Amino acid sequence: MRQLRAPWGFGTFEAESSGGSFRNDSTAGQVNEDLFAVINEARKLRRTSWCLTAAVMSNSLPFLREFGDASLRGRLLIWPTRLLVVSTIPNHHLRDLFASYWTYSMMNAMVLTTQKKKYDIFSHLPHTNSGEHFVRIASWSRGDGLVFMKKSKLFPVKFSNFYGGQVNVTALPFAPHWQVTKRTTPEGEPVEVLSGTDYLMLDAISHGLNFSYYVIPTANWDEVTKKVEERESFIATVIYALLPNRLLQYDYTYAFEFASPTFCMRKPVLEPQWQSLYRPLTDTVWILSLVVIILLPVTIYWMINFEETKKPEKGEKKKILFVDVFQGALGVLLGQNYSMDHSTSASSRILVSCWLVFAFILGSAYRGNLTAFLTLPKYPARAETLEQLITVVDKVTMPPYGEAFRSFYSRSDSVVFQTLASMWETVTSGKEGLTDASRRKQAHIDVRRYLELAIAEQFTKADGSTHLYLGRENVFPGLSGWPIPHDAPFKENIDRSIMAVKEAGLYEKWSSDFMTQARKESLERQRQNAAEGKSPEEVADEADQETSGNSIVVALTVVHMQGPLMLLLLGLVMASVLFAVEMTISCCHRPEIAAENGG
Repeated sequence: MRQLRAPWGFGTFEAESSGGSFRNDSTAGQVNEDLFAVINEARKLRRTSWCLTAAVMSNSLPFLREFGDASLRGRLLIWPTRLLVVSTIPNHHLRDLFASYWTYSMMNAMVLTTQKKKYDIFSHLPHTNSGEHFVRIASWSRGDGLVFMKKSKLFPVKFSNFYGGQVNVTALPFAPHWQVTKRTTPEGEPVEVLSGTDYLMLDAISHGLNFSYYVIPTANWDEVTKKVEERESFIATVIYALLPNRLLQYDYTYAFEFASPTFCMRKPVLEPQWQSLYRPLTDTVWILSLVVIILLPVTIYWMINFEETKKPEKGEKKKILFVDVFQGALGVLLGQNYSMDHSTSASSRILVSCWLVFAFILGSAYRGNLTAFLTLPKYPARAETLEQLITVVDKVTMPPYGEAFRSFYSRSDSVVFQTLASMWETVTSGKEGLTDASRRKQAHIDVRRYLELAIAEQFTKADGSTHLYLGRENVFPGLSGWPIPHDAPFKENIDRSIMAVKEAGLYEKWSSDFMTQARKESLERQRQNAAEGKSPEEVADEADQETSGNSIVVALTVVHMQGPLMLLLLGLVMASVLFAVEMTISCCHRPEIAAENGG
């Protein structure tokens, strides 16, 4: 063999049977290490070519059992790899062997048996018109040559048609991809009805490949994929994100969905409406306006006194007080007139004229902005990116299956992902996470489609509004597919069917239909809750208004006018207090005034 030249790759290996079995022995990792090492070397050779033929020659049944387990654990074979077993073991033993081991029954494998001067070729077909069979494909003899049985061919395709056979799958409810609805039949019996985008895709694929499916009961998401790893389930028919650590456990079908995880959190709370009196102007404008209001009366008052000192006294004049000047200047801002008695000189009148123009511009701008702030709510800035998220929340939550994401984030070189992993907390369900996010300073991370549906169904009011929002930026690009066993021989057929459904636009159409239906049902449910105690006519009028699509002018309510009403109330209280003080002082000085007037 050292002298054989095969540029396309060729190798021979020899191993002896240990008499044990990888499958049944509890110390399987230590059984026949020589065979397992040979499998690893053969796999290296197999990976150098996209297509390879492996011939296993042995007359030992225990060795073939060990090879069946070791080749599966060592991932020696894929469907393009053709396996030919050459043996003189009786056919009934080979039939049991091929039916019991995945390597022989599911992979692209045949067996060549020798019976005297005749050679027979058999293959195990898991799906035929009459069920599972160990069938003879062809025979060879020196006189007749190679003779095929009916329309058989070497290395037959096993999964282009399942002939109505049953395929085990696993799934758990995960809207809108997989939903379970409980209904009652006309006979009064409760039944579970399956729906969802992934369920509809599975149903379409089952019709295309002609198989039925059975959903294996599972308790949690770990068990969903555990059944796939153990090959008890052929497919986990709910999307899973493609993560490097998951590829060590199972493979994926064609990645057909960008199920990018994103975060959901409570919308920032509206600022109190009384602050609408303050918001029309910035802090700088308020401060500068206050400085002007203080300096202007002082300047005018100084100018008046300066002019009075220059003029000769012609009779007794009424003295102008600083309070009068201040009230006059402040009154201009409130739309009152200004008494020119307070401005006796040309210089002061020029200053007052400038103040009138300034007050007009400032007042017009303030009143215009105040109208907008009273009618349009002002939301504070909200987190839209992952960098902003980790700075504004105390923690993030995700359902139990998100532990794989947390592990992925914690091993990342990104400081943002590492910080996100440190804030991680697992919750029992997505609804619990969304409920907590709506009440506390935290966010919930999940697939965007699921969050959109959950918000539409459970966290949307009758008017279509919600107090939750989705971040504009995804946590990371979530390319997703269905988990399948490593090196599954039916992957090519499943992938082709998935691509047909996806490229036809059916998957997006189903998703859109489910979202529309969810919003409609949520709206109807909210209307029913809001209609309690109302007449049918009122409910119908509200429904017409909500579905008319025309903009409805909303009148200002007490909530909108909270600021002006509070200011008015404060003014009334202050005026009442000052009026009471004035009346008290007047009553106290009345006897003195009467005494001065002689009684």
